[in-house]
Amino acid sequence: MSYMIGVDVGGTFTDLSVFNTQTEQIFNYKLSSTPQDPSQAIVTGIETLLGLLGMQAEQISYLAHGTTVATNALIEKKGARIGIITTEGLKDLMEIGWQKRPNLYDLLRPKAQSIVPAGLKCEVPERILCDGSVKTPLDERAAIRVIRYLKKQKVQAIAVCTLFSYLNPVHENRLKELIREHFPEAYVSVSHELVHEFREYSRMSTTALNAYLGPVMKEYVRHFEESVKKVGVKVSPYVTQSNGSIISISETIDCPIKTAVSGPSAGVIGAAYLGGLCGLPNIITFDMGGTSIDVSLIEDGKPQLSNERLVEGYPARIPMIDIITLGAGGGSIARIDEGGALKVGPQSAGATPGPACYMRGGVNPCVTDANILLGKLNQKKILGGRMEVDLELAKQAIQTCICDRSSLSLPEAAAGIISVVNSNMMRAIRIVSVERGYDARDFALMAFGGAGPLHACEVAEELGIRKVLIPPNPGTLCSLGLLMADTRFDLSRSRIMLAQPENIPAINTVLQEMIEEGSDLLDREKIPAAQRSFSASVDARYERQNYEINIPLREPAVTEEILGEAIQQFHAAHEKNFGYSNEAFHVQLVNFRLSAVGEVEKPALVCKPLEPDAALPAPQEIRQVLFVGEKDYISTPVYHRDGFVPGLQAEGPMIIEQMDCTTVIPPHWSIFTDGYLNLHVNYKGGEEQ
Repeated sequence: MSYMIGVDVGGTFTDLSVFNTQTEQIFNYKLSSTPQDPSQAIVTGIETLLGLLGMQAEQISYLAHGTTVATNALIEKKGARIGIITTEGLKDLMEIGWQKRPNLYDLLRPKAQSIVPAGLKCEVPERILCDGSVKTPLDERAAIRVIRYLKKQKVQAIAVCTLFSYLNPVHENRLKELIREHFPEAYVSVSHELVHEFREYSRMSTTALNAYLGPVMKEYVRHFEESVKKVGVKVSPYVTQSNGSIISISETIDCPIKTAVSGPSAGVIGAAYLGGLCGLPNIITFDMGGTSIDVSLIEDGKPQLSNERLVEGYPARIPMIDIITLGAGGGSIARIDEGGALKVGPQSAGATPGPACYMRGGVNPCVTDANILLGKLNQKKILGGRMEVDLELAKQAIQTCICDRSSLSLPEAAAGIISVVNSNMMRAIRIVSVERGYDARDFALMAFGGAGPLHACEVAEELGIRKVLIPPNPGTLCSLGLLMADTRFDLSRSRIMLAQPENIPAINTVLQEMIEEGSDLLDREKIPAAQRSFSASVDARYERQNYEINIPLREPAVTEEILGEAIQQFHAAHEKNFGYSNEAFHVQLVNFRLSAVGEVEKPALVCKPLEPDAALPAPQEIRQVLFVGEKDYISTPVYHRDGFVPGLQAEGPMIIEQMDCTTVIPPHWSIFTDGYLNLHVNYKGGEEQ
């Protein structure tokens, strides 16, 4: 008998999912996070599970976790003291950036806080040309002087980024050797090892972010590995990457920037897996936790990927699951602003002190306080009865901070808080759907996270979405997703050429180079050959354009037929994205991309037979609940989800409680429990919008 464990570290709670490989049962557990040392909550959780399940640490065959270490270091600006070495004439590139404001109409919005201290951006004489040839050899004496200067300035990490190194890395490799020789204790981040693509600012920014996070992640990995070994865990842990895959924790030391949205990506992978089981390939994920809401779009069973996104104001040019994050969670703080308007978030009370009702010293009203006052959350205990809450403290916080500063009554203030936070979350859903050419009504909304099922139906109704899917254990889906993730490496190369038959040999040469590199990386992860697969795509544009569209290739070995298909797909995608296309224009291939995937063992979820006469269990209590859009409190039955068996159908309103979350089914919604114990929640309140 062995156990697989997935751990998701959130801002408020740490979630654990355990799969027993013999009984094929899944057990979920949740405890408060320890932001000062995230590994502390992980170890405490594992030790608790050892006792609860009667298992031995040696029986743990797999341990993976989504980490917020990189994210928190960026948000809190607690990364390493770094320096940059670049080509002579380029040291101000991080300040120049794209020469555009973050917001076109906000003239006062400040630029992102610099992660490189003044005076630590250094140049060395050298120059590689755009064809990869060497124009000016590296001045090694100048390079040594720069390295010694940075050492004297007590930097902890050095980012090396020179012009056109993605075509010829000879100078960057030599600079890395010189740093190892003259400053061996420094962490080194080299651009061509991270980003094999053009666009210098994005490449330098990614390299600098990686250097900024390197020492922090290195220390965390060392501490985490020591901690789990002390508990008795023998296996080497894995960490989720931002693209939704897992890699050995030791690999994250070299590329910590790849874990920037580690935790939320696991939830998207879990959602795609469950959606496939339920026959729902098109899903918008709705992951609401204690600190934030994470929203992503899954089309045809595949999460959307972005190859570049802003991380704390700086571009990170690495593949990430396209997740929109807003400060809207259960711990988001409500307030009355200077103009008398009710605002919610993005500030959060986090795990400590948390919402006022947690009785940990919090005095600010949060979304959780509003839900307790409205009757949507248990007004005495949560987390399956393990954590007490105080309704009176919630009332006091809302009264003091909202009601006394406005004309709102307590119920109006609480309902207003929920309406505002719901509006914030609808904005995130529109960003991933409507703003990208999708109709949200064509998708099901999958709600998870500790607070997702609390708000999902009300948000879906406003958006015209008629179906909400709620997993069996929504509050721990991210940790379950860690058990569903494969190993994956996303590689890229910038090679600009026209999409013409005479360039097919050059195209295949680039793809073959990436296949060989991907194979080497999968070798390091010990993935058997039978469990490997490769998929390729290209970033294409019309000649003389400066923006690209990613087009998948049917096979990673290109023929004239496959190239012709890709060209036609590009024209169609251009029409969809920009409203026009022109088949007379030449199509240019810019970046080549390859995903090397290693399939890993996953839990096999069992589909139970439906019970034709399934009936609702007896309610635990009847609670007065005020739903969005209703004028008065409604007497609402409260059930425990353990009593919801396959085949059960019922009409709202109702509240469904379980250890990891609470689900709110408003009036005009109905539920059906499938064989995997997912709740299919359908709107019954009128005609299609």
